[in-house]
Amino acid sequence: MEVVPSIESYAGPKKDKYVWLKWTMAALVAVLNGYAAVMMYASGEWVFALLDLVVVSVGLYVFMNKKTYAHRYIFPGVAGMVVFIIFPLAYTIGIAFTNYSGANLLSMEQAREYHLKKTYKVQGGEYDFTLVSGENNQFQLLLKQGDQAFISHPLSLMDNKTLDLATKQGVAAGEAKEVSLQPVTDEVTAAAAPIREIVGHRSDLNRLNLRLPDGVMLTMSSLRKFAAQKSQYSRLTDGAVLKSGVVIKDGNLLRDNQSGQLMLPNQETGFYQYIDEQGQFVGKSVAPGFVVAVGWKNFARIVTDPGIQGPFLQIFIWTVIFSACSVAFTLAIGMVLACLVQWEELKGRGFYRVMLILPYAIPAFISILVFKGLFNQNFGEINLFLEAAFGIKPDWYTSPMLAKTMILIVNTWLGYPYMMILCMGLLKAIPEDLYEASAMDGAGPVQNFFKITVPLLMKPLTPLLIASFAFNFNNFVLIQLLTNGAPDIIGATTPAGTTDLLVSYTYRIAFQGSGGQDYGLASAIATAIFLIVGALALLNLKLTKADKI
Repeated sequence: MEVVPSIESYAGPKKDKYVWLKWTMAALVAVLNGYAAVMMYASGEWVFALLDLVVVSVGLYVFMNKKTYAHRYIFPGVAGMVVFIIFPLAYTIGIAFTNYSGANLLSMEQAREYHLKKTYKVQGGEYDFTLVSGENNQFQLLLKQGDQAFISHPLSLMDNKTLDLATKQGVAAGEAKEVSLQPVTDEVTAAAAPIREIVGHRSDLNRLNLRLPDGVMLTMSSLRKFAAQKSQYSRLTDGAVLKSGVVIKDGNLLRDNQSGQLMLPNQETGFYQYIDEQGQFVGKSVAPGFVVAVGWKNFARIVTDPGIQGPFLQIFIWTVIFSACSVAFTLAIGMVLACLVQWEELKGRGFYRVMLILPYAIPAFISILVFKGLFNQNFGEINLFLEAAFGIKPDWYTSPMLAKTMILIVNTWLGYPYMMILCMGLLKAIPEDLYEASAMDGAGPVQNFFKITVPLLMKPLTPLLIASFAFNFNNFVLIQLLTNGAPDIIGATTPAGTTDLLVSYTYRIAFQGSGGQDYGLASAIATAIFLIVGALALLNLKLTKADKI
């Protein structure tokens, strides 16, 4: 009996032939992403490092395990949703519970190291210096102050990259090196090194402590000067005992070498701050600050701060009105125009369709900028026409009501083609028998429109209208390019305008605040926007019963 080989017997060796390539690619992906994760963690971005490890590890498991074969097709979509939707949302919510801002960008360790690098000048003066090139890639430092001149012995200096690499590998330490200077007795004939050499060796030059013959120590204060200066702060790793007997055991304790005061990080404000003899914080905070958790403070500011609460509510109400009116106006105009261009007795319907859809084909930012010029209060064509015809010259950009009217006009122009296209497609699905029966009963076009067309179009359009409402709720580009939120709201403690939507209001708080960028408050408002839009969407679905379609 002849045995016929099965399909698997042919497929098996062929699969095994390329299995090494699959494992090689998987190993390469794992190594590259592992290196990327290590680099992100080393730079302090542990959240992104963790995200990278989780997504790549799950991806390798899904693609390399036979039991998860079916999940390979949905994994890219799920991974994209995690990376671009869930993670940014979670990260934004996390920032909302911190004081992350333009003044509080660093970690506490980074803020501490920044303070430890501060210096102040002491008695001993300031000297101009020249880097003199020598033999065997060595240099000498020539310092001058008036008639005095001092020079060092030949030094071997490492460039910035070499020193940084050596420090990371533990070959070179970051402590200062002491160099003795001698008075210049003979004229220095060696050529002075160009400024790029000073810049290229600046890290090593910063480590030098130059000792003058009288014992004064000099350190580098700028690219062309050495000066007698000391560190502003010293770290007391073992803590300290105050005069009142209070014991401070904090490895982050700093002493001001100039005043003798002690300074500790204030975990409530996110700044280093001086303390008194009782260990209590006194005086002003010392910048830069660091990021700390503040709990619900940013959300409480939205509710309790009058300078934020009032503008927030005003902007929220305008955002809802803008979104609702935009949907209503674009739907009304789009539906009417769709019915007109579908009218069989209308000649040139194809031409009208193309012309009416053109606003949808032109990039939105171009149309917005064109309208910005048309509505110009002094030279815009709209005001020139209104002044010539009716003797009026509206202040489109300075009057809150007119500015909002202008925004609705422009957004209606941008949005009606989308609604018209949707309605044109849905009109094809309405049976002609309904209109014929209505005509036999004596109904006219207007009655047919309100009694047949509108009811039959609204049900399938409802989900799309909800999506359009959500889009307009976050229509950042229109506001940013047309009015930038102007005119401003009087009395607001944050950047806020009468034409701002919540999304543009959040952007201005995050990046355009006069007191610095407040990312924590902006993230809290962004979280509130997410919750509000989600709640409104669910409410619309329930009211319209669109979820049962």
